[in-house]
Amino acid sequence: MSRTLPVQKNDIIDIVFEDLTHDGSGVAKVEGYPLFIPNGLPGEKAKVKVVKVNKNYGFGRLLELQEKSPYRVDAPCPIYKECGGCQLQHLSYEGQMQIKHKHVKDVLTRIGKINTLVHPTIGMSEPWRYRNKAQVPIGEQEGGLIGGFYQQRSHQIINMEACLIQQEENDAVVKQVKEICNKYGVKAYNEANHKGDLRHIMVRRGLITGEIMVVLITRTNEIVHKNKIVDEIVNNIPSIKSIIHNVNNKKTNVIMGDSTKVLWGEETITDYIGDVKFAISARSFYQVNPEQTKVLYNKALEYADLKGEENVIDAYCGIGTISLFLAKKAKQVFGVEIVPQAIEDAKRNAELNDIHNVDFAVGKAEEVIPAWYKKGNEADILVVDPPRKGCDDALLQTIVEMKPKKVVYVSCNPATLARDLRVLEDGGYQTLEVQPVDMFPQTMHVECVAQLILN
Repeated sequence: MSRTLPVQKNDIIDIVFEDLTHDGSGVAKVEGYPLFIPNGLPGEKAKVKVVKVNKNYGFGRLLELQEKSPYRVDAPCPIYKECGGCQLQHLSYEGQMQIKHKHVKDVLTRIGKINTLVHPTIGMSEPWRYRNKAQVPIGEQEGGLIGGFYQQRSHQIINMEACLIQQEENDAVVKQVKEICNKYGVKAYNEANHKGDLRHIMVRRGLITGEIMVVLITRTNEIVHKNKIVDEIVNNIPSIKSIIHNVNNKKTNVIMGDSTKVLWGEETITDYIGDVKFAISARSFYQVNPEQTKVLYNKALEYADLKGEENVIDAYCGIGTISLFLAKKAKQVFGVEIVPQAIEDAKRNAELNDIHNVDFAVGKAEEVIPAWYKKGNEADILVVDPPRKGCDDALLQTIVEMKPKKVVYVSCNPATLARDLRVLEDGGYQTLEVQPVDMFPQTMHVECVAQLILN
């Protein structure tokens, strides 16, 4: 016999919000049955309408707030409710720090059965205008180019002139490039019929150097009036260092295609995290919030506690960001990354900083590190910074077999962190502490660094 649900579609009920989902919706429970309702905050009492019910959970719409959270604020962005870029502008920054700390602690306990010290979240003194990379989809409206963000759960572009989490210089450059392309008759890409030219404008800016890269991403191999457009960009943007053309002629949500060429200037721009210099290409993975990246990496260094005699393995090393920080304190660092171009960038960044005690290899961490281990390359300390899906199980088993004295786990997903810490703890490690770091203010994302030692 099927279970009778405690609520039905179109019911109007009074609820209390208990938590937030990963996309910032409020969570309320009716007789244990979860309802997900946008724009609710923990502790708030509200009248809601049930709009959809499934077997295990339902969705609602907020009708009236009867008791507001002391952390509720008015979102400063005029398109906040339509745009999908942020989820927490209606929550004060103090409230955001608390909710992220609670989320990390709850997930570690629930998924990993890990009871350890979770420090308060390290936030930013100024949690706005932090992103150093803008990727703006381009559309057309009344004959002119528009650019902005996709509306939540749609591919409808909302035009915008300013994004409050982008560096202001990036907003200004996107606006100028959009106007220049419009002036010379560049047509926007039409997703529905796979016609038109300009798909995205990407702008990257070095926070410390101020150097700017503009990337024009088109469906077509050629750009109309290309030389005139390049000349105007160069003449109008004083800090421009690089203009790149990327071609993506596929029907896809992926932003960049396989073909990339330099239209003007250099192939890369440079920036610093701490005293380490990085060359950043159009396709390089480089943290979008370098100020907080420095905080994150300093914490990873603190947890590694290097004395200068250690061999360190850096799994998922990317363009060598953490590896190069580690190499300044370690005897030798070995970095591994699956993306060949990232390893090329990593080697170039090592040369750029005159760092020679680091070796980089292309491949899957779960294949390369076991191969190193079999050859006798053992690590005193192992650092992992995996993608959102977490570490591959083969890598976790290799760590357990290799038994490095310490593991420093840098995570962008507390749920997979909790799962992986459980495996490592079952394999003989103890999680001493976890430090959440707010890399993406106004969103639900939170990064963490965990310190583990071998029992």
